[in-house]
Amino acid sequence: MMSRAFLFPIAVIAVAGCLAFLPSYLDDYGIGIMIGLLNAVILATAWALFSGPTGYISLATAAFFGVGAYTVAVLNESVPYPLILIAAAIIGALVSLSIGLATLRLAGIYFVIFTFGLSEMVRQMITWFEVNITGTLGRYIFLPIEPRHIAWQLLGLAALTLVVGWLIRRSKTGLALRVIGDDEVVAAHCGINIARVKVLLFGVSATLLTLAGAIQAPRYVYVEPAIVFNPTLSFLPVIMALLGGARSLIGPTLGAIPLFLLFEWLSASYPNAYSILLGAVFIVIVYALPQGVTGLIRRWRERSASVVQPEEAA
Repeated sequence: MMSRAFLFPIAVIAVAGCLAFLPSYLDDYGIGIMIGLLNAVILATAWALFSGPTGYISLATAAFFGVGAYTVAVLNESVPYPLILIAAAIIGALVSLSIGLATLRLAGIYFVIFTFGLSEMVRQMITWFEVNITGTLGRYIFLPIEPRHIAWQLLGLAALTLVVGWLIRRSKTGLALRVIGDDEVVAAHCGINIARVKVLLFGVSATLLTLAGAIQAPRYVYVEPAIVFNPTLSFLPVIMALLGGARSLIGPTLGAIPLFLLFEWLSASYPNAYSILLGAVFIVIVYALPQGVTGLIRRWRERSASVVQPEEAA
């Protein structure tokens, strides 16, 4: 029983260990694809840690990703790289907790609008500060970090994100989060501190998103708000998680991998129509697979079981 209980994290660590050999053998293009895939998995999975069970659609991914990248850009010339990552995680956590305390009482469309506006507000604040205080717009990053180093770090972060998600699902906090997602009134009557649970999980999700931005910052070399606060970063994780199944732990990964490859092909083949095609894919996923691939598999299993049971009774 103990070995089966820990089968998922063991499998994650084993797969990550096998994939760790790839960057040493891949060319630059292959490493770039690997970085993109790992980034998609991290963003979709981290987003779903909070938004999946609660149903709160957050569009603040770009805000936290950009905060992580800008932290590296600001500190890269004066602070050792490991300490920069720690600082980025702390800043992301503090920002998310302060925002969560003020806004997670919102729900539905109000929460969606606020989180989308948050990304734009942070971008505009940093732009104003750069232009009016530092007299520049954007910063260079001088760190001896190669693409394969970024791939290894993202691989570790992807494994950490999945294991953290597994731990949350097995904890009382994860159960409380699912109850909140089903009915907040019932959760309140059960004695669940709704605000504390939501703020805590929002903070965990945001910290992982911030680390994803920080790790990838050296890849840009030159960072400016328009690059790292790109609104597309807020929408893609939502689409990917919805395709795979946002309420499932492995669902966002199942959605992130094929959609990343599809979006790469669309952006290369149809750059002028990319946004239109992206919107069309979003609409198809919402209407055709409202519960994602994992939800579809679950319904198939339930139907199969309902067919088998009458036959066994007969």
